[in-house]
Amino acid sequence: MLTLTPMTEPEFQTYYDMAVADYAQEHVRGGQWSAEEAPEASAREFKGLLPDGLHTANNYFFSLRVPEIDVPVGMLWFADRPAGGNHVAFIYDIYIEPAYQRRGYASQAIQALEAEARQMGLSEIRLHVFGHNLAARALYDKLGFEVTNVMMRKSVMP
Repeated sequence: MLTLTPMTEPEFQTYYDMAVADYAQEHVRGGQWSAEEAPEASAREFKGLLPDGLHTANNYFFSLRVPEIDVPVGMLWFADRPAGGNHVAFIYDIYIEPAYQRRGYASQAIQALEAEARQMGLSEIRLHVFGHNLAARALYDKLGFEVTNVMMRKSVMP
């Protein structure tokens, strides 16, 4: 069974560099940023969210580990955020290494987070998913997440 293990500083640095680049590309693909502005915009957003890096208050970083495998299979970042008079676990990122995808580890990570959130007194789990990420949307639907907002677009250019 997968466990959440607090991330080390070297693991965080590796994650951070990858996440800033990936987030930039997701925004380009989603049409929010141009390819030219994306790297700087992504870095700026991450600096704003994590001014103290791994040690930013109310943010939690975990390596996802499976006892039978002696390496992390992925990672999870969530924050304790106020929402509607309660506090919620807001997932900023969940990542499974490509070699370990499609083995149920993302589902297990969410289940482990549910237990962690209950223990912390958080009332629910929330997240954002890009509309083009159909695999993630299907996973979250399967795990019982409800759609709370939908943003749509339609190109009028040929």
